[in-house]
Amino acid sequence: MKHSNGKKILSGVLFAAALLAILVFILFPIYWCLVTSFKPSAEITSKNVTYWPKTFTFQNYVEAWIRSGFSNYFKNSLFIAVFGVVFIVILSILTGYALARFKFKGKNVFMLILLCTQFIPGAMLITPIFIIFKNLNMLNSLFALVLVNTTFHFPFNSILMRGFISGIDYTIEEAAQIDGCSRLGAIRHVLLPILKPGIATIAAYGFISCWNEFLFALTMTDGKAMRPIAVGLAFFIDEMGVHWGPLMAASILMSVPAVIFFSLAQNQMVKGLSAGAVKG
Repeated sequence: MKHSNGKKILSGVLFAAALLAILVFILFPIYWCLVTSFKPSAEITSKNVTYWPKTFTFQNYVEAWIRSGFSNYFKNSLFIAVFGVVFIVILSILTGYALARFKFKGKNVFMLILLCTQFIPGAMLITPIFIIFKNLNMLNSLFALVLVNTTFHFPFNSILMRGFISGIDYTIEEAAQIDGCSRLGAIRHVLLPILKPGIATIAAYGFISCWNEFLFALTMTDGKAMRPIAVGLAFFIDEMGVHWGPLMAASILMSVPAVIFFSLAQNQMVKGLSAGAVKG
């Protein structure tokens, strides 16, 4: 009996140690980025490694936000992410509803096509998409990036939304229609409130995807006026080398909206992910 208890304690200690090692492995780069953002340039490039700033400075944040035009990058990314999320959520709800509630010929094939779009690497489509937007005179446009992000991310989110809607009993909508609601009215007043966890899930996925998108943003924008934040980070590396302080400060600033978004939406996201895992 004692031998059995000793084994349980040992396995528990080893498991906790493994989790702690994984946690340190994940969090240390974030900690290092944060600490470096407050170090002066001389301390960053010094041969003596310091794990805590000897002298705290906000100069890196000032340089990143003002002198490097990062505030403009930030606004551009916010525009792309917010409007991208709006379009992704609206299209995903409409498409997911059609797939969940209507029966039509070729529905399974259509769903398969939506899923197969996720297998196509974005790099393969850069040239044709660039040519299309060039012919439309939409290069170097934030709205073009909104369209690109929406096009790439709404198919997967539509499949997710279809799973969420399928898990809701249709009789609720029928009861609302009997009481005088139109189909759209039933969706608005009955279905959408129940779908809040699912909407939060796809909104979070869409926000992160739009916020972090780099490849098309780099290809389709030119100059500081239209660069989003992900592309702006790359320009802290130039012919003079890597500007570590401003780069780390900019990286921290870039992560703030995502952290805030997930903090506000985490409860709904957990509910949504659980619902999607149970029924879909």
